[in-house]
Amino acid sequence: MVRSALFPFVMVSLSATLISACGGDDGRTGAAVPHITYSSAQSDWRHYLGDASSAQYSPLTEIRTTNVDRLQVAWRYTSEQVDPDEGTQLQTNPLVINGVLYGVSPHLKVFALNAATGEELWRFNTPRQRSLMPNPNRGLAYWPGDERQRPRLLFSADHFLYAIDAGTGKLSKDFGEGGKVDLRQGYADKDPDSITVNATSPGAIYNNILVLGSRVSEFTGASPGDIRAFDVRSGELVWAFKTIPDAGEAGAETWPEDPRSRSGGANSWPGISIDHDRGIAYVPTGSATFDFYGADREGDNLFANSLIALDATTGKRIWHQQIIRHDLWDRDLPAAPNLITLNRNGQQIPAVAQVTKTGHVFVFHRETGEPLYPMEEVPVGGAALPGEFPAATQRLPLSPPPFTRQQLTAELLSDRTPYVANAVRRKFDALSYQGLYTLPSMEGTLVYPGIDGGAEWGGAAWDEAAQTLFVNANEVPYIIQMVVGDATDEAVRTPRAAYLIGCSGCHGVDRKGDGISVPSLVNLGERMNAWKAYTIARDGRGRMPANELLPWYGLAAVIGYLYFGDHEAELATPEKSATQRSFLNAGWQKFVDPDGLPASAPPWGTLTAIDLKTETIKWRLPLGDYPKALSMGHSGFGAENYGGPVVTAGGVLFIAATPDSKFRAFDSRSGDLLWETTLPAPGFATPAVYQAGGRQFVVIAAGGGKLGQGSAAEYIAYALPSAP
Repeated sequence: MVRSALFPFVMVSLSATLISACGGDDGRTGAAVPHITYSSAQSDWRHYLGDASSAQYSPLTEIRTTNVDRLQVAWRYTSEQVDPDEGTQLQTNPLVINGVLYGVSPHLKVFALNAATGEELWRFNTPRQRSLMPNPNRGLAYWPGDERQRPRLLFSADHFLYAIDAGTGKLSKDFGEGGKVDLRQGYADKDPDSITVNATSPGAIYNNILVLGSRVSEFTGASPGDIRAFDVRSGELVWAFKTIPDAGEAGAETWPEDPRSRSGGANSWPGISIDHDRGIAYVPTGSATFDFYGADREGDNLFANSLIALDATTGKRIWHQQIIRHDLWDRDLPAAPNLITLNRNGQQIPAVAQVTKTGHVFVFHRETGEPLYPMEEVPVGGAALPGEFPAATQRLPLSPPPFTRQQLTAELLSDRTPYVANAVRRKFDALSYQGLYTLPSMEGTLVYPGIDGGAEWGGAAWDEAAQTLFVNANEVPYIIQMVVGDATDEAVRTPRAAYLIGCSGCHGVDRKGDGISVPSLVNLGERMNAWKAYTIARDGRGRMPANELLPWYGLAAVIGYLYFGDHEAELATPEKSATQRSFLNAGWQKFVDPDGLPASAPPWGTLTAIDLKTETIKWRLPLGDYPKALSMGHSGFGAENYGGPVVTAGGVLFIAATPDSKFRAFDSRSGDLLWETTLPAPGFATPAVYQAGGRQFVVIAAGGGKLGQGSAAEYIAYALPSAP
């Protein structure tokens, strides 16, 4: 359906790749593009996550269950040199079109390779801007050109949207201003200089329109997460859909007066799926800001935490389903939805499946938005903070079954040793916990599944013939602890707030540690100098991991707080009255044991196959391991994982995603492990499967940089041995 619509574009793209390519605008000279043979759309990986429906599926069958164990490295490409301690990440799902692979480096340089050999064809050295937010890149969008303009790639870096000639790697000068569009422009009610915005995931192309979401700040003062569409030829804004509505617009009644001046977020950061036959864009959105306290956004807050069906040509809303009302748990919709055809009672039903951080799959009719499985209302538990307006209930599907555990009880805590069991039980008993939706609190609220899922941005793979959805998930508990303070973007520069955000999750709001394995920071200056404390906070030591949350100036603010803060005056300062209080969270805290491993019993990460026709779990298994757990003699426990699976018609499911640096292949029917190899760094990315030069390949970006693992910048392609 979608693939056939792409057929006329193939020859246009092919002609571009036959042109000799020079370097990007920086003048770097690349190798001449070799003659690359024609390939069909089914042999390529033309879209982020495979196709416009985000299926994460390949119809290729050369690599199958009976021979996948013979895979070997076909080529390896170092996209740039990075310091292993630099903390960069590589989350890109590359494109492969007519024998050319397009990827992005950790520092957002774009390159083209011969997909059969890994030979570099050209490189574009993206100009970088200072950004207040991390800006990993998960992929690019490809437009095949028309009778007037050549094929081009569209991608985002910092607050710019760039267009690059796919054949030469040079800026498409007729796009925007000299090849780029400033994403801060175009908000009628916002000063561009006040906006912090970029796009982590690529937009989705419909005809000559790029539908693009964004990443914005998660604090008070963030810009609204409007969904915008740009003309891929000119860069002009075609339409915008306001996820935070103006007065008089649909959804405005779910907000207080003038919400766009008071609230931000409700943005779509994980990716967008397109139904080309129906001309509909399916857009998942995240929470409104501030994530954990919503006194300034009374109401359900449409269209935050929603799946929205938009007319891709006009941006007009066709239908929506809000998954979370008045989110207080950072339960963004974390992945692009899968457009599926559901076989039910002899009918072929066009549907859209949305995986969530809570471990559920919501399935709706693609045209009407009608739920295709029954739903229930579950209560929101706990006591609300002063000034808060929580929803009384939240919706959950009764079917299919969830793909993660749904509660954490004392019996499900880690008991690796008696010492661990005692420590985590003491912490557990002190937390507020009344099920899946327990309100944030000052004593600390348990969140399970955690803030990072359940599902994450890697999303799910769909095998239509098997009617099976494959999804990897995190099963690590988190803690939300609220403290009095203002949750703004500038908070990280303020000594006390920087400490609360970056350090209090382990050392406590009072700096006293936990009395078991986390040391007190009270009077730290009597034990070590400030520079040593800074380097330990930056690089980690012993059980303490290296900092992955605060920028250098945030760490400097922490040291200032610990060494020079007037803590007695702080304690003596009277709190604001209940009506004046505002709250921020004391860091993004994982609930861990004294060894830094999750406080819940394993598995800590899983891979699940869900049969949507029979509404059953076909199989479920632990995925990956933490290197620390392996060093302690524990394996098969699962681990946090980032990046998604790809399933093929050959019956093979490929996934990296885990901190043990493994790349694995499973039998998609049984879940049996068929093959694994060790990467130079964890592959926190989704692989791509394609055919080039008469061979089938699977390629993974191995960049590390998360979960305490070193950084790299490698793309590695695997294939069966060449015939003699």
